[in-house]
Amino acid sequence: MRILVVGAGGIGGYFGGRLAAAGRDVTFLVRPKRAETLLLNGLIIRSPLGDAHVVQPKLVTADRISEPFDLVLLGCKAYDIDDAIASFAPAVGPETTILPTLNGMAHLDVLERRFGAESVLGGTCFISTTIAPDGAILHMNDTHRLSFGERAGGLSSRIETIAAVMADAGFQAEASANILQSMWDKWVFIASSAGMTCLMRSAIGDYVAAGASDVALQVIDECASVAAGQGFALDAAALERIRGMMTMAGSTITTSMLRDIEAGARIEAEQIIGDMIVQSGTRPAMLSLVHAHLRAYEIRREREGRR
Repeated sequence: MRILVVGAGGIGGYFGGRLAAAGRDVTFLVRPKRAETLLLNGLIIRSPLGDAHVVQPKLVTADRISEPFDLVLLGCKAYDIDDAIASFAPAVGPETTILPTLNGMAHLDVLERRFGAESVLGGTCFISTTIAPDGAILHMNDTHRLSFGERAGGLSSRIETIAAVMADAGFQAEASANILQSMWDKWVFIASSAGMTCLMRSAIGDYVAAGASDVALQVIDECASVAAGQGFALDAAALERIRGMMTMAGSTITTSMLRDIEAGARIEAEQIIGDMIVQSGTRPAMLSLVHAHLRAYEIRREREGRR
C-alpha cells in the first residue's frame, strides 16, 4: 500500500514516521522549508514509548505529485483544510482512500464535497506532540492511538486492509466499527479541555487549585449535551474519564491550543468551539464565553498583523 502523509508535523510526522520506520511505503507531502530540515536530519521522533529515526524519508512537494496513492493520511490543522486539499488533490484517484484525523467534524463535509463520500473515512487520534527547534517530533504523553473506520459503521475489507498495514508499526492502530462516536468522544474531550485551559490560561491542576472545577464540569456537560443532541451520547465511563482528567488536582496537563496561544500562533477556535456551538442550535453559556475569549485573541492577532 502506497501511503501519502500530508505534512510531517506533530501528527503526520509521528504516525507517518512510525509507519516508515516499520518499513511501510510512506511518502511525506511537505513544503520546501520542511523538506530541507528532513533532508538534513532525517525524520526524528523522540518519545517516552521509544524513539525512531527515518534517515532518508521519502518526500514530495505538491508540484511533483505525478500519480495517485492508495491511502492519504491527513493530519493538518483544521483551519488549513482548503490549502491541504489543494496540495494533495493530484494524489487522489478513483481507488484512493482519505483518512483524516482533524479535530471537530466539519472537515468531513469539506472532503466529501471535493472527493465524494466513498473516498473519505472517519478518523481521530489521541496523542500530544510538538516540534522541537531542531525539527524533531516530540511525543509528550504515553498515548499514541490512531482510530479509523467507515463513517457508515462496520468493518469493511478496506478497513481490515488498512489495519493490517498499520499493525505492529510502533503505535496503537484501532479499526473502529463506530468511528463517528469515537470522533464525537474526542471532540467533547478536546473542546472541554482546550476551552478550560485557554479560558483559565493554565494547566488543569492550576485552575483546580483556583477553585474552578465546577466551571470545568459545566463546560463538559455542555459539550456532552451537544453530542447527545446529535445522536452521539457519550457512555458513562467515557464521560467520567473526561471529568476525572479535567478536575485532577496537581495535573500539569495543558492543551495544544493553549500552547498555540502562548506562542502567539493561529488556533482552531471555530473548528473546535465555534462549530460545537453551531451543532448545539443554541448559545450554551460556558461555551459562548470560551468562544468569545478565543475570538478576542484572534481579533488581536489580526489587528497586529500576525499570520
